[in-house]
Formats: sequence, structure tokens, C-alpha cells
Amino acid sequence: MADAVLRSVNVGRPRPASWTTIGRTSIEKTTLTVPVAVGPLGLDGDEVSNTRHHGGPDKAVYAFAREDLDRWAETFDLPVPDGTFGENLTTEGLDVNGAEIGERWRIGDDVVVEVTMFRTPCQTFKAWMGRNGYDERAWVRRFADDGRPGAYLRVVVPGLVQAGDPVDVVHQPGTGVTVASWFGDVVRRTG
Repeated sequence: MADAVLRSVNVGRPRPASWTTIGRTSIEKTTLTVPVAVGPLGLDGDEVSNTRHHGGPDKAVYAFAREDLDRWAETFDLPVPDGTFGENLTTEGLDVNGAEIGERWRIGDDVVVEVTMFRTPCQTFKAWMGRNGYDERAWVRRFADDGRPGAYLRVVVPGLVQAGDPVDVVHQPGTGVTVASWFGDVVRRTG
């Protein structure tokens, strides 16, 4: 996918949040304009608050497509800036939800990441949306029903990433199991 780019790199640190079950969250992200190191546990400057449900090698980085943020902006009739959904990487021109589990992307010259799983919406995400002026009513269900959850990534080859870097699909396993199809199967089973 020659025209896909990394639109933004977004990091967050734990902040007190009485509205979460653990009393803190890292969902609020800051968009960086400088190169950022990415390693097996994620981006430098990004720290996971709830390690029970987030982070680790198979959830080191979270990617979400700008095109999907734009769809939500139309739904809300409000702007949805990069990083709003807690994503570390906002892509443009890449079908994140159509990516196969096990698909690999090269970002820039060196970094290689592998799609591992979908993001499961949670109550912290719902509360975060409401705190930022978006309609949070039935947010978890609405987000799940939309079927575009974004993808968690494993870091295969560490290095530096920066907004504007090209994103190229360098491997597709050919199973046909995409982020969206797997997520849809889970949503239907747990309905």
C-alpha cells in the first residue's frame, strides 16, 4: 500500500482519574512531531496505566485509521483529533480493520510491526468520550457495533517512527482473518 502514511504518533502517561476503576488512565494522548523510539513494549513516552487489560508485547502499540476517526466526527458532528481514541499511531490510507491477523507493516525505513488483535472497548473509553464532549450513551455497544476497533500491534523490528513515515504492508499471512472479522465474530458470540 504505497500511499499509506503514519499521520501521527501519540503518547500518554498515567494521570489521576477518579472516573476509572483503577483511579488513573493513560488514554489521553499527546501528539508528537519528533521521531519516537518504538520497542517491544511500545513507544518511548507512552506508559500503560491498566496493565491487566492493556500493554505487553502483543499489545505494545495501538493503531487507528484517520478515516475511521473522520466517520466518528461525522456521527458526532464534532472534530475528533488524532489520538482521541487512545491510539498510539493514527494512520492514513491504510485499512487497519481490514488487516489480517499476523499481517506485518514496515513503518519508515526500519520499524516492522505485526497485527495481533483488536481493541475491546471498555468503560474507561466510554467515560473518556463523555469527558471530552462526545455522546457517550451506549458508547461501548455503539463502538462495537461499528465493527472498526483498530488494531493492536507487536513490535517485530524496533526503531524510530515519525509522523509522515510511509506505512507499507510487507507480509500478509493469507488466512483471511482480519481485525474486523475476528472482532465481529466475538461481538456476535457475546452479543
